[in-house]
Amino acid sequence: QVQLVESGGGLVQAGDSLRLSCTVSGGTVRNYAEAWFRQVPGEKREFLALIGRSGFTNYADSVKGRLVISRDNAENTLFLQFDSLRPEDTAVYYCAADPGDRAIREGTPKYWGQGTQVTVSS
Repeated sequence: QVQLVESGGGLVQAGDSLRLSCTVSGGTVRNYAEAWFRQVPGEKREFLALIGRSGFTNYADSVKGRLVISRDNAENTLFLQFDSLRPEDTAVYYCAADPGDRAIREGTPKYWGQGTQVTVSS
């Protein structure tokens, strides 16, 4: 059973940078497509970034240019580097994984982490 555990969230100030991590167990990251999503209470979960099995990346237009998704195969960990944070980036951030990227693009990946809270103060 694949399990994902996020870390790195917290309280930051507007303009700061943050790196979120997602440790994967029960599977090898390079054998999955992985992604980051975020959700604000009462709103739909929002796709942010995807990294495919081949390593290609794709970003939501709303955040493109401010974040980078990457993974470390040796550490079996997914990362999200998020720069120039804004108060509207406040949300719970989730990592997700699926054997294929189609499910991620459809918002239905098989595996989810429990989420990590990011709060950006103005």
